[in-house]
Amino acid sequence: MSDNALGLVIAAVVAWIVIGALGLVRPRELRFVSHLLFPLGAAVGLALAVVAFFALGQLPQSTVLPLGLPDLPFHLRLDSLSAFFLLLLGAVGAAISVFAAGYFRSGEGAAPGLLCFEYHLFLAAMALVLVADDAYLFMVSWEAMALSSFFLVTTDHRIPEIRQAGFLYLLIAHVGAIAILLCFGVLQGGSGDYTFGSMRSMVLTGAWPSVAFFLALFGFGAKAGLLPMHVWLPEAHPAAPSPVSALMSGVMLKTAIYGFLRVTFDLLQGQLWWWGVIALVLGLATALFGVIFACVQSDMKRLLAYSSIENIGIIVAGIGLTILFKSYGKTLLAAITLTAVLYHALNHAFFKSLLFLATGSVLHATHERSLGKLGGLIHRMPWVAWLALVGTLAIAGLPPLNGFVSEWLLLQAFLFTPSLPQSFVNMLVPLAAGALVLAVALSAYVMVKFYGIIFLGRPRESNLAYAKDAGWFERAALSFLALGCVVLGIFPVNVIAMLDPVNAMLIGSTALHADSGNWLLLTPINADRASYSPLIVLIGIVAVVLLTAQVVHRLYHGRVRRAPPWDCGFPLQTPRMQDTAEGFGQPIREVFDAVFRIERQLPSPFDTAPKYAVKVGDHLWHWLYLPLARGADALGRLVGMIQQGRISVYLTYSFFTLLALLFFVR
Repeated sequence: MSDNALGLVIAAVVAWIVIGALGLVRPRELRFVSHLLFPLGAAVGLALAVVAFFALGQLPQSTVLPLGLPDLPFHLRLDSLSAFFLLLLGAVGAAISVFAAGYFRSGEGAAPGLLCFEYHLFLAAMALVLVADDAYLFMVSWEAMALSSFFLVTTDHRIPEIRQAGFLYLLIAHVGAIAILLCFGVLQGGSGDYTFGSMRSMVLTGAWPSVAFFLALFGFGAKAGLLPMHVWLPEAHPAAPSPVSALMSGVMLKTAIYGFLRVTFDLLQGQLWWWGVIALVLGLATALFGVIFACVQSDMKRLLAYSSIENIGIIVAGIGLTILFKSYGKTLLAAITLTAVLYHALNHAFFKSLLFLATGSVLHATHERSLGKLGGLIHRMPWVAWLALVGTLAIAGLPPLNGFVSEWLLLQAFLFTPSLPQSFVNMLVPLAAGALVLAVALSAYVMVKFYGIIFLGRPRESNLAYAKDAGWFERAALSFLALGCVVLGIFPVNVIAMLDPVNAMLIGSTALHADSGNWLLLTPINADRASYSPLIVLIGIVAVVLLTAQVVHRLYHGRVRRAPPWDCGFPLQTPRMQDTAEGFGQPIREVFDAVFRIERQLPSPFDTAPKYAVKVGDHLWHWLYLPLARGADALGRLVGMIQQGRISVYLTYSFFTLLALLFFVR
């Protein structure tokens, strides 16, 4: 299989395109699309994951397809970096496709067959991005990915807010694409050869390497959701169907991480220490921004969107630290940090896809997205509630689940940083470690709010009594992703061994040095300084729970005395007296008041129907994007003044243009 892995990857891409095209043959038949085509797409994704797994650590494979333009054929290459991200795409994409088979309904936006075509074209485009070996194929695939995801976001295009969210996403995607195209233009160094092989051998001088790096940081950061290009994420995710939100957050954002890693560590010949400092600061600022805004959200999908911004910020901060270590020749620490980056990218794909799909099940069962109208769903939707709990604990960074391992590895790299030449950097790294810990702690706070308000307590609305649990397709997908969170958390040594070929390719070193033969104990630096055994932690947790249950059982002997609970002297308790999403986020809103743009609607003492409302906005939207929009609108009106609609005026324009050309030519 590994001998012809690239051919099998191409076959998977073709299969996805064919499956999507079959959806256009019978676009209105929901059962044909959902019960046949989406499961077929899931099978292709699973096969792709298997092929990518066996391709990790193998020699790179290349081929040229006779497609494209006459002098610009498509170059493809499969190496360890692309194989890892193909594994992520295939595994998570398969689970989301299974969920989609039971999720999509007739009459929800576009026809099912059209959705199937756009969905599988999206998957195929992402796979082509990961194996493209020239700038031409990369940009064609990147644009196909952006356009197909735009149509998926605007599935319910009859709603104006959804159309606005889609246009905002497409605008920022194309601004980022222009920066990526310019980056490739710099990397080819005037040779005219846009293949990645030529760029790898090109030695840039002067300021050009820095120009290429910052164009890549801006271009891929726009797709990933870095500050200040993050504004599309909290708008697009609530607008898109839940499987699309899961695919965008879990997989598409990782293609931006892939592109940034490809340019920084593969196509550029060297890295400068101050690149790492800037990426580190920008990543941590994005992480803190995302998690602080997630704390105050009352829309469950918008909350998860801001949480994605936080996790992408952590990943980019890890890339910045990797650049810092590699520029100083600390290859072991660079390998450990890059391992944490790749591990967290994989973890985020699993637990964030799980949570987005769980919210999709909740949305279908209740037709509510607002946290203030949910509650007590663990009794009505036990499958979704218990599986979502796994994702909630994983994203909160609690052991022994997968989110803890990658964040712990990254924190180890921060804490065990040796003395670096620049005193400024030595001062910055402990501050960055503190910012990382703060972001992780606030993330746990957000997840307590998310899970507690949706699934615990009492139903806040009467219609929640009719909520039904997810179907079998949805349960299977959620179970697969939850199992992935558990397996990735319990067997970190095996996962790191899988990631080591990527480290060897990009850094020239591997992370498993100390006790690498011990699958039970993870020791990133050495056993004397720090080690972690998730299996022992899991056994300890289970033992404590069982022991506590046994002690309680023996002490009480099953005797229970029932009595009314204490109700603070007020017996008329209602579900609306529970803590709300706004109340849960109020402490964070007060502490970080300067970060938010808060608009309050305060009632008057004379109001017959008093109403209190708080709207939390983004300063960057008002400081940056609204002025740009007003400027573009004013420029458009100015240019529009020359459109008089009269032939004589247009002929006058042509006459003066010819005079100007004759003058300059002379």
